[in-house]
Amino acid sequence: MTKIRVASVNVNGIRAAARKGMLEWLPERGVDVLALQEVRASHAQLETALGIEAVDDGSFRAADGTQWHIALDECSAKGRAGVAVLSRIPFAEVRTGIGPDDFDATGRWIETDLRVGDAELTVISCYVHSGEAETPKQEEKWRFLDAMAERMGQLRAERELVLVVGDFNVGHTERDIKNWKGNVKRAGFLPRERGYFDRMFGELAAPIDAVDGSGGEGLGWVDVGRAAAGDVDGPYTWWSWRGKAFDNDTGWRIDYHAATPALAERASNYAVDRAAAYDQRWSDHAPVLADYQL
Repeated sequence: MTKIRVASVNVNGIRAAARKGMLEWLPERGVDVLALQEVRASHAQLETALGIEAVDDGSFRAADGTQWHIALDECSAKGRAGVAVLSRIPFAEVRTGIGPDDFDATGRWIETDLRVGDAELTVISCYVHSGEAETPKQEEKWRFLDAMAERMGQLRAERELVLVVGDFNVGHTERDIKNWKGNVKRAGFLPRERGYFDRMFGELAAPIDAVDGSGGEGLGWVDVGRAAAGDVDGPYTWWSWRGKAFDNDTGWRIDYHAATPALAERASNYAVDRAAAYDQRWSDHAPVLADYQL
């Protein structure tokens, strides 16, 4: 079997992240597949930020000699959103559509199929809307969460080895936010949002009594981070730039590895690469990594 290391991070703008230290972090961690969210760049700008050059086979070579294949779904609005997957393994197929047509231009969902020996792994980079309670922004988030749930149900039924990673912009349980009591009416921890995650990580086809009182059936996905950490606070993956949030570890766990059960059984070495100090951060999110045996 082959070990594949998958990392995911909301870079909060790839050009800024690259300048602040991402390019030093990447080769040190031995990442095979890197999912990015909030890229905020065109393909050309992404290449420049990463310091990579095209080679004849359509891949890109970094300064350290690493060869990457790149799939990017840009946002139709310049300087916003955007998701990408960088892989040392060539893509067998890339898809960007999810749900209604208007989601296909927002740079929030990209699916990549990778063939590793006899196995086929699908890795998806996902960036859920941040939302804002009782505003049109939250309505867009509801629509996206509906489309995401439908697509994840399809993927769970069709494929054995699937990994959806990214900034899901929802803390699932009270363990996922440091100060959860003060956030129950705030986007990112609304009971209705958390209900989607009760179903996402609920047993396949089992009746779900979600935290918001809604029902439905479990989709049968596994929260790799929670499975690895156990019933503890955090580990958090996002901290506000403001105040002492990072220094006091007042964070949110909103960046996920959501795996099909067959893939989750092959997961190990889950880690959140929290910066050693505030001034060493190159994003307000920390990379989330895990190894998968294929």
